[in-house]
Amino acid sequence: MDKENLAAAAPAVKKRKIIKITGLILLALVLMSASFGAGSIMAQKNEFVKQASVKQAAYAGQVYNKYVTAPNNKLTQDVDFNLFWKIWDLLKEKYVDKNQLGDKQMFYGALRGLAEASGDPYTVFMEPKLAKEFASDLAGTFEGIGAEIGKKNDIITIIAPLADMPAEKAGLKAGDKIYAIDGKTTAGLAVDEAVSKIRGVGGTQVTLTIVRDGFDQAKDFTITRGVIVVKSVRTLMRDDKIFVITITNFNDDTSGLFKAAARKAVELNPGGIILDLRNDPGGYLETAIDVASEWIDKGVVVTEKFTQDKKNEYLTRGTARLKNFPTVVLVNQGSASASEIVAGALKDYGKATLVGEKTFGKGSVQTLEELQDGSSLKITVAKWYTPKDVNINAQGIMPDVEVKFTVDDYNKNKDPQMDKAVEILNKK
Repeated sequence: MDKENLAAAAPAVKKRKIIKITGLILLALVLMSASFGAGSIMAQKNEFVKQASVKQAAYAGQVYNKYVTAPNNKLTQDVDFNLFWKIWDLLKEKYVDKNQLGDKQMFYGALRGLAEASGDPYTVFMEPKLAKEFASDLAGTFEGIGAEIGKKNDIITIIAPLADMPAEKAGLKAGDKIYAIDGKTTAGLAVDEAVSKIRGVGGTQVTLTIVRDGFDQAKDFTITRGVIVVKSVRTLMRDDKIFVITITNFNDDTSGLFKAAARKAVELNPGGIILDLRNDPGGYLETAIDVASEWIDKGVVVTEKFTQDKKNEYLTRGTARLKNFPTVVLVNQGSASASEIVAGALKDYGKATLVGEKTFGKGSVQTLEELQDGSSLKITVAKWYTPKDVNINAQGIMPDVEVKFTVDDYNKNKDPQMDKAVEILNKK
């Protein structure tokens, strides 16, 4: 198929900027619907076309365009593509389990390797099944354990257990290292592969072998998967007149729910606001700007830099209904990307005091390119910078007041970070 026909065959896609942890899956459902935008990138796609393309990818047995010559100007160096087919044939001929090695499996494995050649953990190729699962993570209803995972220091790690979901109820915490899944090591496992092994139908169980700071040895956690229904924004008016807004993800529903929370805050007129972004792995760039704009009345919220000479400056949207309320933002190592944009902007403008632990440190932006067979490619297209021109990638944001949340605190149902936030606001 030529380039023009290939482009025409691909369904139209609405693209939104993603700033979310890689592998973010709310370890969930095999049938996820419409994303680190991932964005609701598939939301407006014709469902019939979508299902047809997924089925074709699953069952077609032919390899198309096997010997197509590379288009002009595509390669800057000579590439002998016969080497690709040589390895293909050797695997088919000599691999010990060659009967279990399907053409589609090999082809998609090669595409994953192509994306991994970037050396960027957030640039990922996903075959149709994984693309469909990834695309639905912001829809709000899943089956799974209710946690998000990523890879840090080459170890599969719990980034954010979701509040009141099976993973959290079983005792998993942000920063837990997953050394085995159902007794099988995670060494060398890609994030999407780990997600696929952990995800499952509600009512079934998965056992994760966890290593955690403070553990004498690895410990098994057996978790019963369940239905995960999450509203991304929760509010609480405390008896001491402090209004708590918790954002778990910057999802499809976040902007509307947060605007309602801001209106409620103005109506209740609290003595202060706590914005809880702990274990929030991010989501939509636009939503992060919406949230920060409720405190910042003018200026740049975040700058997106593609190259030294090309950048986008995203200005506040000017609502700033919460700008006069003393505010504390709670963060920890599970606070990433979109939540770091909000925390960084409020810190740089002096609109809030940050309390907790250093954030995850994801300072890049992705877009999701959906391909004609139902697969997709998530590509890092830019780095983002705080209003003071700081890129926090791999560095994270240090809180103004560092407060640890220990295992002992957790076991005793204590929350010293929340306690410190309340103390600071009561003094103000």
